[in-house]
Amino acid sequence: MLVIGLVLAAIAALLHVYIFVLESLAWTGERARATFGITSAEEAATTRQLAFNQGFYNLFLAVVTLLGVLVTAVASTPVGTTLVLTGVGSMTAAALVLLLSSPQHRAAAIKQGTVPLLAVIAVVLGLATG
Repeated sequence: MLVIGLVLAAIAALLHVYIFVLESLAWTGERARATFGITSAEEAATTRQLAFNQGFYNLFLAVVTLLGVLVTAVASTPVGTTLVLTGVGSMTAAALVLLLSSPQHRAAAIKQGTVPLLAVIAVVLGLATG
């Protein structure tokens, strides 16, 4: 079960790297605007700095999660799984905040939070049974 949790955590991390790219590198582009419901180039320009900063939060969550997966795989289960659970737990919590604070972004919150939540469950079950 731990291996399944690590695979899910890696997938969640890659999704958050993609979110980083959209928010921090491509915010004013059509793809990012469509993804985040930004209706005008002016709105994208106005919110660009905020999105840039937010994108880095997503990148940092991805980095800590991927580092945890790597450490778990090659060195230390306690340290690695702590990093993994910190990363995917934070991703899950952020998705929950989005879900509760912005009902119009419900679908995005579910997309953003489902894989990390499944990773949390699988890692915890893997640790409990392993």
